[in-house]
Amino acid sequence: MLVKIESAFDAVINFVGKITSILLLLMICNVFFDVIMRYFFRNSSVGMQELEWHFFSIIILFGVSVALKDEGHVRVDFLYEKYSVRKKALLNIFGTLFFLLPLALLIATGSIQFVIDSYNINEISEDPGGLTHRWIIKSMIPASFTFLIFSAFGYIVKNINLYRGAK
Repeated sequence: MLVKIESAFDAVINFVGKITSILLLLMICNVFFDVIMRYFFRNSSVGMQELEWHFFSIIILFGVSVALKDEGHVRVDFLYEKYSVRKKALLNIFGTLFFLLPLALLIATGSIQFVIDSYNINEISEDPGGLTHRWIIKSMIPASFTFLIFSAFGYIVKNINLYRGAK
């Protein structure tokens, strides 16, 4: 049963990872276009430069959840590698429950007012020619940390399966 639940978590996270990959390709195209315009045509767009930052932000914010699933996150490997699979699983569960989840929950809930304030004042870029609707990119903060919480539950299920020897 838990193996099926883990597969469901993995499917959703992999889907978001594919979307993130597409955003990375779009960001590369955006940077390429911006560089060509700047150096060959002596023309540049503030909006295109800001779009690069927005793409990059979304890629990093949601990429953290994908990295968690794929064990691409940072840990103290020289200690961790010496542990058995069961001890690693327990350590991962403990770390996720007592460090990752509280911090992600704090940021997800704490950033909602940040987005609401941006929406209420109709915040736009301070630069002429910049992007409008700044609240959209700011809303990626609570959205991505909510997704990180989702991913953390999947990571806990994965490690329960590892602890039980189901994998």
